Amino acid sequence: MATPVVMPKAGNTVESCIIVEWKKPVGATVAVDDVLCEVETDKANLEIASPAAGVLLAQVYPAGADVPVMETIAWVGAAGEELPIVNSQLSIVNEASAPAELPVQGKQADEVVAPRPSPLAPPIGVSPRARQLAARKGVEAAALAGSGPGGRVIERDVEAALAAQPKLTPVAKAMLAEGGFAVPSQGSGPGGRVTSKDLVKEQLNIPSAPQSPITNRPIAQSPNLPADIEIIAVKGVRKLIAERMLQSLQTTAQLTLNASADARALQALRKRLKESPDSMGLRGITINDLVLFAVARTLPAFPGLNALFTGTEIHQYRSVHLGVAVDTAKGLMVPVVRSAETLTLRQLSAEAKRLAVACQESKITPDELNGGTFTVTNLGAFGIESFTPVLNPPQVAILGVCGIQPKPLEVGEKVKFVPHIGLSLTINHQVVDGAPAARFLQALGQAIAAIDLVIAG
Repeated sequence: MATPVVMPKAGNTVESCIIVEWKKPVGATVAVDDVLCEVETDKANLEIASPAAGVLLAQVYPAGADVPVMETIAWVGAAGEELPIVNSQLSIVNEASAPAELPVQGKQADEVVAPRPSPLAPPIGVSPRARQLAARKGVEAAALAGSGPGGRVIERDVEAALAAQPKLTPVAKAMLAEGGFAVPSQGSGPGGRVTSKDLVKEQLNIPSAPQSPITNRPIAQSPNLPADIEIIAVKGVRKLIAERMLQSLQTTAQLTLNASADARALQALRKRLKESPDSMGLRGITINDLVLFAVARTLPAFPGLNALFTGTEIHQYRSVHLGVAVDTAKGLMVPVVRSAETLTLRQLSAEAKRLAVACQESKITPDELNGGTFTVTNLGAFGIESFTPVLNPPQVAILGVCGIQPKPLEVGEKVKFVPHIGLSLTINHQVVDGAPAARFLQALGQAIAAIDLVIAG
């Protein structure tokens, strides 16, 4: 009997995955654990292995398809084997490559089988979660453009529509309900709120552009785009970043504190490591690795910052599961160094580099991207002196590492310029007060200034 290949559920929040590439063609002989295809979640790329030995009888979806999790994407079995009926249809993408004249189970050979719809015909409708959210918020979900498989409206489409909806004053809402008015993209009221004076009276007897079901304002029409414009679909990692950044700023009270630390010991130790014998394996340790080490050794004394906030509870952690922001071609990823406070400098450096390479080569796993309790993001290589890192909820703190710049210090009666590394700490002020955050920055600065002693300890 043919064995189905199922799109795995790669994480609790993953609703679908995109098939990036089929590694085996229909008709190919495969063994158990042979890679059949590569798929992309909203966080990383995964390889789907064959659950059985035999022949790849069918590919249910082509490369590029966005497939719901737990859906059958392929069939593996014996050459010429009959395929089961799935959803009242034979799921074969490449019928030319499939065994010829496959009989349908339960049908006589001479019985005429009615034509069935193509399995690639885009499914329509609204997911249950999207329908529930839309009903609560008063949104017509069926009128939205869906980003799910086959154009299906899913929860994130409703959330995006709600985020784009302009805020209206009560009078403006009443006037809009009566009809004859359009809503501008931004109003003149506080925070961009649309007032009754901002409403635009619609012209009568003039065909208008299609209107958004959420904002009631014209949708931009671009039938003839200039040749120098490239349209890039927001999906995968980029879509996840967009959603998470907006959610972070909308749901947390973010406060950023800026400080700096004496970087002389940091630079001196980095120079010694770079000049150390190759046999010691220390030449590749970077300034960022040294800062990560200092963070991992400082955080346990400040459990209020090594924590997650659920909305009703604060979960403080004894172990430091350190998220390290990594720049990739697909966008920002944050793999997690587990129990970073227990690692030696060499171990921490090696693990951080392994995770960074896995992100850049799209080989990172969902488990390696989850479970962080504190994040470090470094823009120092770009000469940034200070910035405002955005929280990675439910984490309550994130440290931004900046460039090393000379800072004037008064030494006796003279002013001396001493290299300092910038540190920008963003906290969720809902659960972390300014004073504990400042004390952490102070302790971290002292650890960086005496990094050689911290390592020795």
